[in-house]
Amino acid sequence: IMPVYNAEGTIAEAIRSVLDQSFRDFELLIVNDGTPDSSMAVCATFSDDRIRIIHQENRGLAGARNTGIRAACGDFIALIDSDDSWTTDKLMMHIIHLEASPHVGVSYAGSVFIDEASEPIGLLQTPAKGEASAERIFMRNPIGNGSAPVFRAEAFADIAFSDPTHGDMAFFDESFRQSEDIECWMRIALQTEWKFESISGSYTNYRLNSNGLSANVMSQLEQWERMASKVEASNPDFHRRWVGLARAYQLRYLARRAVHSNDLRQAGSLFWKALKAAPRILLVDPRKTLTTMAALMFLRIAPDAIRKPVHARIFGTRSQPC
Repeated sequence: IMPVYNAEGTIAEAIRSVLDQSFRDFELLIVNDGTPDSSMAVCATFSDDRIRIIHQENRGLAGARNTGIRAACGDFIALIDSDDSWTTDKLMMHIIHLEASPHVGVSYAGSVFIDEASEPIGLLQTPAKGEASAERIFMRNPIGNGSAPVFRAEAFADIAFSDPTHGDMAFFDESFRQSEDIECWMRIALQTEWKFESISGSYTNYRLNSNGLSANVMSQLEQWERMASKVEASNPDFHRRWVGLARAYQLRYLARRAVHSNDLRQAGSLFWKALKAAPRILLVDPRKTLTTMAALMFLRIAPDAIRKPVHARIFGTRSQPC
């Protein structure tokens, strides 16, 4: 399922990466979410019987995904954003995993961050191997991004609800414009018996747009807090036990995102808020927490000639999504 909105510069690469999959038995549902640009003209240049295009008025990423899920015919459902791409064996590896593991509802793997030119930027999402518990998903979101997981259709069916605005069946909460992924993952983790499990390798190329990262940080935090509030409403005991540490991880993650946009003032503020939210993050994850603290302090006083290589070494790669 590929939602499309203002993606004329990247949609062709995304479509090609799906059509080039070594696993061939699939349908590609392209959901035109009322895009005003020439994205759909690009889509029209592809001739493949496996492509099905659905048109709708703009409802946002969550709404486009919901439309695609409702229309899907397969036993398994994969999501890919129109600015990302997959490696050739992406679907095959997840299908093998899911068919061999009937208890797994969500199969996911690592991702490589790419820039606007589709070049790797030295930043990785490498989830821990094996099953991810609900608390780990809440705190660390090992799935990482919406183009990484492949689902059993049954997992979505088990969390379906009636959308109060449009009256149709929904799976993602369309009131979210950010954090819609983790909000959905948490409902699967807390409300169903399906397991989340990773496989080795990196099969998703996740595009990181360097423009406006800092400006989006506070919006991301606001939406994350909304997600956490929904968790509290449905499972207050779980929320009470894990929200402090989960908030600390989120704030630390956003601090590192702010560093990538060169907003060291905002990065520092977010990092100290992370320590205040859960000081025990220093004990639970001392290496990355202390490294982040030391790097932030150094980067604020270092001259440019030293700052850039240190920045690249400390923040250039990471072994976990947060």
